[in-house]
Amino acid sequence: MKMRVLILAGLAGALAAPLALAEDYAGGAVTTTKTKAGEILADAKGMTLYTFDKDKKGQSACYDDCAAKWPPLLATGKAAAKDGFTLVERKGGEKQWAYKGMPLYLWQNDKKPGDTTGDGVGGVWHVATE
Repeated sequence: MKMRVLILAGLAGALAAPLALAEDYAGGAVTTTKTKAGEILADAKGMTLYTFDKDKKGQSACYDDCAAKWPPLLATGKAAAKDGFTLVERKGGEKQWAYKGMPLYLWQNDKKPGDTTGDGVGGVWHVATE
């Protein structure tokens, strides 16, 4: 009986995961997921990724208070860029993932996978798409 409960609990957890992750990119740091906004880029946990209009290709303009609200998607270890994904060096020397040269960020007010509450904030933040 206990085994059945554990299996059902595991199945329930799997069903609560984000909708089908179509592909993994950037060494698994970035995936695609389907949301109300359509198919978007998300981090490995399914959290929506965003781009910032004030950035330039290959360069982040989001630091200090901005980065506290919009945490950059940082690369870990020996990350290797491919498939349109690149690494942008931040002022502190950290590496940030970028797509087609545009740095990628999370949004502090998104609480669960698939949330897109940062889309359109200030007219300069947008859901990242392929």
